[in-house]
Amino acid sequence: MRLKKGIRNLMIVLIIACNIGCDQISKTIVREEVDYNENITLITRFLTLTKIENSGAFLSVGDSLPFVVRFVVLSLIPLIALGAGLYIVLTRISMKRPIVIGICFVIGGGIGNLYDRMLYGSVTDFLHMDFVLFKTGIFNMADVSIMIGILTIMIFTYIAKNKRVQYQR
Repeated sequence: MRLKKGIRNLMIVLIIACNIGCDQISKTIVREEVDYNENITLITRFLTLTKIENSGAFLSVGDSLPFVVRFVVLSLIPLIALGAGLYIVLTRISMKRPIVIGICFVIGGGIGNLYDRMLYGSVTDFLHMDFVLFKTGIFNMADVSIMIGILTIMIFTYIAKNKRVQYQR
């Protein structure tokens, strides 16, 4: 039983580390190779690479807050939340695998952005999607990890809820 829990926790740490690694490698490449506000087309006009520094959160929310408030809201609270999430995912062995994987992606992405914020004072964002009717803000791979994690949790929860409803009929 201990071996199985140890392997499970090792896999959790590896998934989180892979998410952080992909995020940090991509940001390092962009920081070194791309100029600020340079537009590089990756896929026709649908996906472009544009380097910016974001001192706020998602879509620069909070970037105009005073430093102390911004530090608490964008660094301290997320650090506590990520630590709590890591503790929960490592100790609650009865959680379903898709939920664990989703949480790992959210934690990995969160750590990637938090690392930038603490080391550089801002987060490097560089990807932009434009599908004519739908355009995104500029984001990074940590944001992608977070979104994949949240979608994984939502889809699994929806499917599990529908299965329970079917069994109750």
